[in-house]
Amino acid sequence: MSFGSEFKEFAMKGNVVDLAVGVIIGGAFGKIVDSVVADLIMPFVGVLFGGLDFSNYFIPLAGQTATTLVEAKKAGAVFAYGSFITVALNFVILAFIIFMMIKQINRMKKSEAAAPAEPAAPAPTPEDVLLLREIRDALAKR
Repeated sequence: MSFGSEFKEFAMKGNVVDLAVGVIIGGAFGKIVDSVVADLIMPFVGVLFGGLDFSNYFIPLAGQTATTLVEAKKAGAVFAYGSFITVALNFVILAFIIFMMIKQINRMKKSEAAAPAEPAAPAPTPEDVLLLREIRDALAKR
């Protein structure tokens, strides 16, 4: 078997293709969650905490006196813990959404499994029983 055909067989296995699709969808889903957190949730959290913007929480490590994170990074090293808070919040929201999705999928699987199955057809009568019935019926006619 040539290297090319081995690689093709490996790449076309169902698990590899499923994994690739999952990674692509996961990347897109991550971008959606990032947008939800940054554009929808963080503004409300900022308002709750008095208009604070977590993305600008930092500690300058090089003695700079910048007011925004971008300016501080240009001036030198910074400890950007506000960015970490945002990323951690993204993770918690993403984990919660995935948990809810898996919970719904499991609920659907349980309801499918609990659905009453169609009654099984009766097993065919064995040949020896049929023959004995024929003999019985024949004797009963005498």
